Amino acid sequence: MTSVGLSVPQVKQWFLLLCPAMIGEQETLTRADQAIGDGDHGIGIARGFGAVESKLRESDFTALDVLVDTVGKTLLMSIGGASGAIFGSLFMGSSKALKDRTVFDATGLADMLESGLRAVQERGKAAVGDKTIVDALKPAADRAREIQAQPLDVAFAEVVDAASRGLESTRNLQARFGKARPLGERALGHVDPGALSFTLMLQHLSRLLGRVEA
Repeated sequence: MTSVGLSVPQVKQWFLLLCPAMIGEQETLTRADQAIGDGDHGIGIARGFGAVESKLRESDFTALDVLVDTVGKTLLMSIGGASGAIFGSLFMGSSKALKDRTVFDATGLADMLESGLRAVQERGKAAVGDKTIVDALKPAADRAREIQAQPLDVAFAEVVDAASRGLESTRNLQARFGKARPLGERALGHVDPGALSFTLMLQHLSRLLGRVEA
């Protein structure tokens, strides 16, 4: 990784490294979803990132927004259901903040997360406290904005920490949206699978920064 950020080819390489990492989380996400849902979230995420990997390998990109939008559209179409809509919206919304940019840095991360958050909330209407991906995404976006002047690797580590705390907060919440809503208090003690997927994605992206070649 360069000190000033990642170029478009480097971001593509980064996402290609992310795909098998997320596919490898299928069992973890399945177990999390079985606790408060129907257990298909892990399968959907694995299918989605498998499709993203294939799409990225067959395509070349010269703009960050097009690359990230392609990831979002592929997840939307391949995951399906509510999870496909949420993760598709996350990336498609994020891409709007990257228009005309050719370098991805900590400011781009902040812009991307804020734009993705808006898209997710417009789609699902959830707020912090509703036991959804927003509980991890909102604190991640807020922290990213606070430290946007830092190098990308430093900022990412802080963002992961913020998302992880948000994820853990969902353990003590009753769901107001989605498949866990009918469970009421029975959902207590379990984290939200969407928030878990998002946090795992950030964790892998942070770790994989060091493997992106110049």
